Amino acid sequence: MIVADGDILPGKAQEGVIGSETFAEELRKARTNDKVKAIVLRINSPGGSALASDVMWREIALASKEKPVIASMSNYAASGGYYLAMGCDTIVAQPNTITGSIGVFSVLFDLSDFLGKKIGITFDEVKTGEVGELVTFTRPLTPMEKSIWQKKTDKIYEGFTTKAANGRHMDVEQLRKVASGRVWTGAQAKERGLVDVLGGFDDAVSIAAKKAGIENDYKLKFYPKQKTFLANGCKTLRRTQKQVCSKKS
Repeated sequence: MIVADGDILPGKAQEGVIGSETFAEELRKARTNDKVKAIVLRINSPGGSALASDVMWREIALASKEKPVIASMSNYAASGGYYLAMGCDTIVAQPNTITGSIGVFSVLFDLSDFLGKKIGITFDEVKTGEVGELVTFTRPLTPMEKSIWQKKTDKIYEGFTTKAANGRHMDVEQLRKVASGRVWTGAQAKERGLVDVLGGFDDAVSIAAKKAGIENDYKLKFYPKQKTFLANGCKTLRRTQKQVCSKKS
């Protein structure tokens, strides 16, 4: 059981954040470990970074070629959360799970009025080409820059929907009819082919065990490994003692 709980971001995992680097590492270990016969992904995420989602999706796709990989959706598995699920062999969702939201958006803030008129900060640009400063918050984007950002966003959406369609064994155009950022309950998603089974955590584990042929003899382990309450308490105590010592010195 690999737990994916929180917002999706690149890098290491931390409380409330699914770090793509940590997740990919744990999944890679499970894929290459002969003692692991099946993998269940417990997903509870509203999404996040498109790049981080794609990094994790790739590891899921590789794992699913070697052993059963089952998605177990918790309260929500939307946008990037669905991105993770769509690479699995079977998707299990609760009837009231919030899922879908197969869509992409890009945001750049224009703070020029606030910076210039409110607090008196102005900027000058030095660039080597017309799009040399494509990422900026100090001025409005030019029409060309807007066009480039729109094309980038469209390309990510195309990749998202194509991979989702392949994972769900659907035609891309059919998939896009239930995409465009639309959000569904688990029951609605099942009706539209985005989910395979309505059920909970135990149902996902049972499906994984059955697909692996070990339904009568298996153990369940959770990753990333959670530290015990005692270990966390000792860590906090050590940190407090270090702070006290530094104040005395």
